[in-house]
Amino acid sequence: MPGGAIAEVSATTDVERIEAPITWKAYFMCAFAAFGGIYFGYDSGYINGVKSMGYFIHQQTNLPYPPPGASKDDKAYFALESWRDSLITSILSAGTFFGAIIAGDLADFIGRRLTIISGCAVFMVGVILQTASSGLGLLVAGRLIAGFGVGFVSAIIILYMSECSPRKIRGAIVSGYQFAITIGLLLASCVDYATQDRKDTGSYRIPIAIQMLWALILGIGIAFLPESPRYFVKRGKLDNAAAVLSRLRGQPIESDYVQHELAEIVANHEYELQVVPQGSYWSSWANCFQGSLWKPSSNLRRTILGTSMQMMQQWTGVNFIFYFGTSFFNQLGTISNPFFISLITTLVNVCSTPISFWTIERFGRRPLLIWGALGMLICEFLVAIMGTADGNNPNTVKAMIAFICIYIFFFASTWGPGAWVVIGEVFPLPIRSRGVALSTSSNWLWNCIITVITPYLVNTDKGNLGPKVFFLWGALCTACFVYAYFLVPETKGLSLEQVDKMLEETTPRNSSRWVPHTTFAAELGLTEKGTLAPEIVEDVERKGSVV
Repeated sequence: MPGGAIAEVSATTDVERIEAPITWKAYFMCAFAAFGGIYFGYDSGYINGVKSMGYFIHQQTNLPYPPPGASKDDKAYFALESWRDSLITSILSAGTFFGAIIAGDLADFIGRRLTIISGCAVFMVGVILQTASSGLGLLVAGRLIAGFGVGFVSAIIILYMSECSPRKIRGAIVSGYQFAITIGLLLASCVDYATQDRKDTGSYRIPIAIQMLWALILGIGIAFLPESPRYFVKRGKLDNAAAVLSRLRGQPIESDYVQHELAEIVANHEYELQVVPQGSYWSSWANCFQGSLWKPSSNLRRTILGTSMQMMQQWTGVNFIFYFGTSFFNQLGTISNPFFISLITTLVNVCSTPISFWTIERFGRRPLLIWGALGMLICEFLVAIMGTADGNNPNTVKAMIAFICIYIFFFASTWGPGAWVVIGEVFPLPIRSRGVALSTSSNWLWNCIITVITPYLVNTDKGNLGPKVFFLWGALCTACFVYAYFLVPETKGLSLEQVDKMLEETTPRNSSRWVPHTTFAAELGLTEKGTLAPEIVEDVERKGSVV
């Protein structure tokens, strides 16, 4: 029998005994991984302020500084060209797109933890290049390389937390990742605000270099955490999986809780391998697209759900505020300190996200996404109408900013965390790493598309849409509302294995009423001693050893 063999695994038919009670140790071990969101958020946010810094604009364009008392047109002219603005912002997303896809392979080959640590190392190389830059070329190269590192981490952190977290708090823990992103955005805004008036390279090098600290903390910290037990099951190392579950759940290996959870993971994996057998490397990617488009449990339908969920999160338009907010507020012409307004919007984002820790487990994923989209589309259309009708009135601009803040509240408490939670829950173990990777790469692909086209839509030297761009975001949020109502299933309170069963037996609109009624271990076969059938254990160990 291959290495990692285990004699027998105790199993259960009780759907309530497939997981140990939650302990504080388990909670904090899983929650630390959410720290990865800080450097994702910081790296996404610092560029918003840097692009509007006088010294950075002067260095990149050789334009003279506007004199004191300069007109609105003179101030608007002193800005990065649209093509340069677009390139600097979007190149990170291009790197993260490819990094996320590569991470899907690495997470199965070398494990979830080592992939995250590798991402931190790659990211630090990119940060060093950006810090050393004094022109466009090295800055862009550094952001591209850093993007690969962010892609590694942003994809696999979600996978790692979803596979390790107890089912009853999984939504809250994964929501912590979005909260960490908002903390990163806030820290970036604070640092940008502090260095904006410097007339030397420190104005942009300080915000860039600080990122290395976040990567060091995450990379070193994650090295002390256990590997995902589901990764070891996929590799056929069931003794390692049992040891990790024991550590995560705070129970001895021989505990019924540890044995029953392991049995359910093993039985579910064996079931999925029977439905879609594993083959070559290329067929393992092709498995993500197997099955019928009309069957909610098919791999194809799950892949479409994950990738479209992340696409929709970008369609909400929130990154327009966090990537281009400072320059947009500056273009309105009635705001004396756009950096301060950007800081306020980031604070709203930070303070609103923790609400989801409770609501996502109390009300579920589906209601949050539906009502969140409705709230966002109303606010966005109001901002567009006010800005178009009376955009030069300072009082109208204040009302616009107020509704932008309300819009951010709706995003931060619903779609911000909700989209990440759902993609970590809907994929079966044989394709989970690649499914999450594809979903995350979809996020970054649309992030890249939006950051490429936005300067051409709103900058004064191109489309000059100004507040009218919120008509576009409002229309896209309307699509998010319809999408959430018809296609998003409810996964609250279910183990990852129970989510598989739910998708087989119900539809998204009826999913909230589905109740677990059996275990995979019971369906595949138990012995008279109450253990998982030995041929199932042997088959999983045998198939896993050739991954």
